[in-house]
Amino acid sequence: MELLWKIVSAIILALVEGITEFLPISSTGHMILVKELLDLDVPPGGVFEIFIQFGAILSICVIYFDYLWKVTKAVPFNPNARRFAFGLVLAFIPAAFLGVLLSDFITTYLFSKYVVAVSLVVGGFAILYIERLVKIPQYYSVEDFPLSLYLKIGLCQCLALVPGVSRSGATIMGSLLMKVERSAAAEFSFFLAIPTMFGASAYSLYKHWNELHSADFLVLGIGFVIAFITAYYVARMFLAFVANHGFGVFAWYRIFIGTLMLSYLITKEYILV
Repeated sequence: MELLWKIVSAIILALVEGITEFLPISSTGHMILVKELLDLDVPPGGVFEIFIQFGAILSICVIYFDYLWKVTKAVPFNPNARRFAFGLVLAFIPAAFLGVLLSDFITTYLFSKYVVAVSLVVGGFAILYIERLVKIPQYYSVEDFPLSLYLKIGLCQCLALVPGVSRSGATIMGSLLMKVERSAAAEFSFFLAIPTMFGASAYSLYKHWNELHSADFLVLGIGFVIAFITAYYVARMFLAFVANHGFGVFAWYRIFIGTLMLSYLITKEYILV
């Protein structure tokens, strides 16, 4: 019975990861909220979360394999390819540096259900505001960004170190403010996720490797596969959706779910008192 509940928990969390990782609604925030509501049972220490993040990011590698391989081969002789590759590294560095530097502080003080709920609401209103500010785009292709733009988007990604902000939300909204076209903004958010999530997952796995047990492999494998499949289809649909509809629906969803969660937490605390 215990194994069955672990498998059910793995399926639920993997679906949450796959659905939310590349949408501007915060996968980390949703994981924290879902665990609070359902009391799920998965391998401790964040090991399970690492595996399902690997599954989600691998889906992006598969979707864009041909493009990434073409760019990689072109780096030695194509200046646009070199700029894109260097720009991706440049965009990755700020969040990677701060993530390592502030890891313990973030885990200790910011992984709070209240922080997540408030971040969801505030982020929702921020998306609505930014959508109103957006003017005629200046950049339509991720390979055409100047190096300074890559760095600025990378700095925006640092906001996602706060649980509930959303890595994709921070990078996409930052890109829109800097006149990047919607689809290109979403696409670059996907590309930036590859080194960011691989780096964060590898660092977390290194820290928690001793907590990995052979008895958990079945649960980890199930979570990995489900997260991969779900993220693959969600990422493809997301690009098609935002090209025609924008990000407003995600803003209102954030506001709704964050307000609902705040109400639940306050009510629960009041009842317990």
